[in-house]
Amino acid sequence: MADNKFGRGLAKVVGIDIDERSKAEPSALLQSAASSLQSRSIDPYYETEPTVKEYLLEHRPTLAGFGQYLYSLFPFLQWIFHYNLTWLLGDVIAGITVGFVVVPQGMAYALLAGLKPEYGLYTSFVGFILYFLFATSKDITIGTVAVMSTLVGRIVARVTEAHPEFAPEEIARGLSVIAGAVLLFIGLARLGWIVEFIPLVGICSFMTGAAVSIAAGQVPKVLGVSGVNTRDPTYLVIINTLRALPTAKLDAALGLTTLFLLYSLRWFCNFMAKRQPNRKKTWFFVGTLRLAFVILLYTLISWLANRNITDSKKAKFSILGTVPSGFRVHGAPNISPELISAFAPDLPATIIVLIIEHIAISKSFGRLNNYVINPSQELVAIGFTNVFGPFLGAYPATGSFSRTAIKAKAGVRTPLAGLWTALLVVLALYALTRVFFYIPMASLSGLIIHAVGDLLTPPATVYQFWQVSPIEVVLFFAGVIIMVFTDIETGVYFVVAASAALLLLRIAKAHGSFLGKVDVYRVSSDTTELGGTVTTKREAFLPLNRRDGSNTSVNIRNPYPGVFVYRFSEGFNYANTAHYMDELVAFIQKHTRPTTLDRFEKLGDRPWNDPGPRRGKKSDIAEDRPVFRALILDFASVNNIDVTSIQGLIDTRTQLDHHTYPDRAEWHIADVTNRWTRRALAASGFGFPRVSSDASADNTYWRPIFSVAASEGLFNSEKEVVEVTQKDVEAGSADRISSSSSGGANRSNEVPEKLTALQGVNRPHFHLDVTVAVETAIANVEGTLARQKVA
Repeated sequence: MADNKFGRGLAKVVGIDIDERSKAEPSALLQSAASSLQSRSIDPYYETEPTVKEYLLEHRPTLAGFGQYLYSLFPFLQWIFHYNLTWLLGDVIAGITVGFVVVPQGMAYALLAGLKPEYGLYTSFVGFILYFLFATSKDITIGTVAVMSTLVGRIVARVTEAHPEFAPEEIARGLSVIAGAVLLFIGLARLGWIVEFIPLVGICSFMTGAAVSIAAGQVPKVLGVSGVNTRDPTYLVIINTLRALPTAKLDAALGLTTLFLLYSLRWFCNFMAKRQPNRKKTWFFVGTLRLAFVILLYTLISWLANRNITDSKKAKFSILGTVPSGFRVHGAPNISPELISAFAPDLPATIIVLIIEHIAISKSFGRLNNYVINPSQELVAIGFTNVFGPFLGAYPATGSFSRTAIKAKAGVRTPLAGLWTALLVVLALYALTRVFFYIPMASLSGLIIHAVGDLLTPPATVYQFWQVSPIEVVLFFAGVIIMVFTDIETGVYFVVAASAALLLLRIAKAHGSFLGKVDVYRVSSDTTELGGTVTTKREAFLPLNRRDGSNTSVNIRNPYPGVFVYRFSEGFNYANTAHYMDELVAFIQKHTRPTTLDRFEKLGDRPWNDPGPRRGKKSDIAEDRPVFRALILDFASVNNIDVTSIQGLIDTRTQLDHHTYPDRAEWHIADVTNRWTRRALAASGFGFPRVSSDASADNTYWRPIFSVAASEGLFNSEKEVVEVTQKDVEAGSADRISSSSSGGANRSNEVPEKLTALQGVNRPHFHLDVTVAVETAIANVEGTLARQKVA
């Protein structure tokens, strides 16, 4: 009590009237409505509003919640104790299959990053060995990827040019730690929902543009031409490559035949899989191993041509050269403030690419294989990998599309399959490094081009985008073109910014719809009843502007003269409040007339924006437009509202009150499901009639319609929803109870014995749906008109 008095006293000092809301509510009318329900054995329900204390209690940290949070950080605990031999067999096959791909790809992608080939193997090993601890996807593989490697290569080249004191490995490892720390924080804070702001079209644009850039940068190496700076914009790389074609070397024979052989083997395996469906799995594994087979084949050719040399520079064509055996890098990376400031401008692009590739791939394969990933937990996984990977020499790693597809098709059963891939990588590091010496560089470049080809968005997919949203296809091609004429980083920023801008534009320029009523007859093909077709009738509300594509030959009529139904289409917030409200006011003022036509006796009393007829002429007294009586707002698409949107409603109501002066139109709101939204509306004077607090049922006309339901197990515990209309004595209207039963035709007219209100009688202008809201508004309008005639 003392705290309550202190709070009231403090509010009074600062000028806050705590009782202002209660004074605005028509307590006498609301009490009359409750008494009317009780007189018919219906229990009234008083809606209680949520409080800040309630919100804080719901979101307060608890010991049980903290324990659940810690448990959620290690999803492997949910399945590891159920591990069995069947899962083990599937994981071994999938892991080894991916291992044959990741070894040549890892070394090739490390060269893209401007690093030595062994760093690609280090990165692949760390990704596979750590991911299963935090994984929520059984298919995804973390390791070296073409796009991320290309971006790292650009960053390394830029930083080393400005700061030659930093080694490329030092830059890449430092970048991995900082980017991983950011991702780890986002994941631990459970902020993974931010990835939802990057749409599919933006991801496809980024992947396509990056694939074109990477492929164009590898063509000079495939052909063995010199004098082409592959760090230039893609269009310059293409032009300079064409100019340098006369300088092509023997590498071109190896590179072009590598590409031809890779695509030929893939086509052949796909062809045989269709011809022999019973051996589809076998042909899949043969096709998957084509990368390892081709690299081994050309390594053999290279060995035969260069077996007598020990210096890679003396080879007849470019070869990989010496790859150190085992893990030569271990320990904490050397990260200094100078190094961080050197690559800081590229950090946002690095983080965005890491997120886009991993989350997009993992979510896609999760949907394909019927499981749901946790984006926050996946960010923990790649964050942890990129933070601790550099201690073994890894550079930034994320999810790989091609290897994930192979892993999924190989029949992987759990995330533990990565351990077998890691084992194969370790075997390659310790036992095959002498073989790697002879791998032709042109063949590795051909392998990269072949791999990034899967990142290109197929024309059929782009056409599907066009059918769904043409404007997004424009953004798709814009993103690709920007990457071709600038660089991947600029393209990444454009894709993200353009996607956000399009989202904001759609929200800000959202168009609401004024709804009209149409009688809908449901026709059944069942002819067993009544000897023919059975029909039922109900009311439906459709846009008057026909933007929904409904049949234009159907007559959609306004619910009632002067009664309007307005539906929000894209939520209701500060960004689109002005657009919605301007549209609403303009429509109502266009289709209704002022309640008082000659409201101003003198010309000078008229406002400048309503000057009226020209001098010497009178207003058109025979105005055939109706008077604005009531407005129903359909909040079905609205969840949360803010201060700006509430103020917009208040200002709009005030503006329309001038239009209806001296009367005031009723405001009804349907389909409000969020309690905080209901609280905000009620605090602003919506949800109940606008009359003085001392008004009584005898001097104010009001006939609310309440939706009530069975409160106990009537009709086999089936819920019965009915509408109860309060009796209006002065207008002479009778009580009416209508029923809507789900218990069959024999119960359609039955009313349960025990009823209770579904929604609060203290908020009678909040309605379950538009139909009830319209019916209430029309009943009040007709009652008002009847009273006026009696008077």
